[in-house]
Amino acid sequence: MIKCILGNIADVTMGQSPKSEYYNFEGHGMPFLQGNRTFGEKYPTFDTYTTMSTKTAKAGDVIMSVRAPVGDLNITPVDICLGRGVCGIRMKNGNQDFLFYLLRYYMPHLINKESGTVFGSINRNDINKLEIEIPEEPSKQIYISRILASLDEKIDINNKINENLSEQIRTLCNAWLNDYIPFGGECPEDWKLTPLSSFANFIGGYSYKSDELQNSSVAMATIKNFNRKGGFKLDGYKEIVASGKLKSEHHVDLFDTLVAHTDLTQNAEVIGNAEPVLSFSNYSDIIFSMDIVKVVPTIPYISKYLLAALLQTQKFKEHCLGYVNGTTVLHLSKKALQDYSLMLPQNFAIIKPLDDIVTSIYQQMAFNIDECSRLEKIRDNLLPQLMSGELDVSSIDI
Repeated sequence: MIKCILGNIADVTMGQSPKSEYYNFEGHGMPFLQGNRTFGEKYPTFDTYTTMSTKTAKAGDVIMSVRAPVGDLNITPVDICLGRGVCGIRMKNGNQDFLFYLLRYYMPHLINKESGTVFGSINRNDINKLEIEIPEEPSKQIYISRILASLDEKIDINNKINENLSEQIRTLCNAWLNDYIPFGGECPEDWKLTPLSSFANFIGGYSYKSDELQNSSVAMATIKNFNRKGGFKLDGYKEIVASGKLKSEHHVDLFDTLVAHTDLTQNAEVIGNAEPVLSFSNYSDIIFSMDIVKVVPTIPYISKYLLAALLQTQKFKEHCLGYVNGTTVLHLSKKALQDYSLMLPQNFAIIKPLDDIVTSIYQQMAFNIDECSRLEKIRDNLLPQLMSGELDVSSIDI
């Protein structure tokens, strides 16, 4: 192992945003990333483009947010324009995967260098002067990165499988409930417009105080769990020690469906999104906040799995958007769920085959998420041991 500073082994490019007049969301020009956007997992996705590039990162470069939140890391799969609050880092020997994990390991040291009272930030000098210790032989660096990357690749595969399974649920529900394919392509005569309230209850969340947010084995689901592009983010949970005001109805069971009733995004990207809870993320208990409503079935013929599938539709989202009010913070009217109706058979047993299929799919998705959690724990435990040299990789043949 050799000691050095990061600037000796890598080149850093600080971002600079083009003028906003060059931005677009239609894919014209070069992908553009600002520092105040969530990067995602190992590889980012892009929804903003610019026809005038300033500072750029090449495909394979490690990119890092340098202002709040400081320390988000990715490897960019394509050439991108670096906006304000982002930097690109390129290892001089080309081992970008190793650089990615090296930065993840040393990130606490960088975060300790944050400056600014309102928005934390780090500068090029902070990055270049970061003191590190790395294996001298490039081959050992490659071995380390391959071990860790193999775990991330499996996590990425599981995530892609779950995206596909989610699409299968949407396709199946559309075939059964909109196109009526199992019934010859026509809505059966005994189907009728059925209020959601006739087979489900709506339960408001827990109103908490900020001093209850403490380290705990219990977590609270909040709107931060709701991904802007759909999906439920496990890192949105907030640990909490709840007061005596907490009621039994504020607890969440696995596969319960939560609907976001508040939104801080002005495009209403989160509000009205319905997400089943597929994992407790190693917490012993989950409750849900006042910004969320829990929807639970009240009849034996509609399972919580089918209920989730019925609400994870574009039709439900569009219905909710008609009940949004507010300016800075958007709120969903309590009438949104009460007024929602959908065509269903009078005898719910007719759609039991659909219920059975979506049940098995949601259960498979939950299994994949739990496997990802286990792999992430293994990866995070291996990271310091590999980077510190505690685990010797010289005899590993990969």
